[in-house]
Amino acid sequence: MRILVVEDERKTAGFLVKGLSEAGHQVETSADGEQGLALAQSGRFDVAIVDVMLPKRDGWSLVEELRRAGTQLPVVFLTARDNVRDRVKGLELGADDYLVKPFAFSELVARIRSVVRRTPAAQEDQLRVADLEIDTRRHRATRGGTALSLSPKEFLLLSHLARAAGEVVSRSDLAQQVWDIGFEPATNVVDVVVRRLRSKVDDPFQTKLVHTVRGVGYVLKPS
Repeated sequence: MRILVVEDERKTAGFLVKGLSEAGHQVETSADGEQGLALAQSGRFDVAIVDVMLPKRDGWSLVEELRRAGTQLPVVFLTARDNVRDRVKGLELGADDYLVKPFAFSELVARIRSVVRRTPAAQEDQLRVADLEIDTRRHRATRGGTALSLSPKEFLLLSHLARAAGEVVSRSDLAQQVWDIGFEPATNVVDVVVRRLRSKVDDPFQTKLVHTVRGVGYVLKPS
């Protein structure tokens, strides 16, 4: 994903850039609300993480102006303002989620994925990566015109990877989205299904699509 971080606290911004970049995302930052608004309106990003207290323009007015202009960029407020009134205000102004500092990085990533999945663009019925085509409505997948015989879990896992094509998806995220369970490090259920998926999606073809990112998860992209 292409992620915009609007945060004036240098340490927090650096932490976010490092963590999100290591997770395979492209990250750009802004330290003030005016520049942040201009970047958010550029159409270059999939989601924005916005602080409330910013120089030049606060996060409240940034999101309010985005929504007034009809910009539907998903926004997650990330702020130290933790009272209920502020949370309600942020959501009523048009933010998609609200997370309070200090925060767990894994929770932030999960919330980002959640808000992006809820956007109309993320709900398309037809997914395509190289010569792989997935019809989520009809529950069909083909590669190079050849139908793939996938179990329901294999199909869900492949669809989830395809929606995040080009970015690394963690094992914990796959466990949550495909099995609706918390990920236990000792559990190899995700790896087992990925191996079965590879045997159908990659083994018969020269170009490999499903790749392991050691210690992190998996990514779907042409090799």
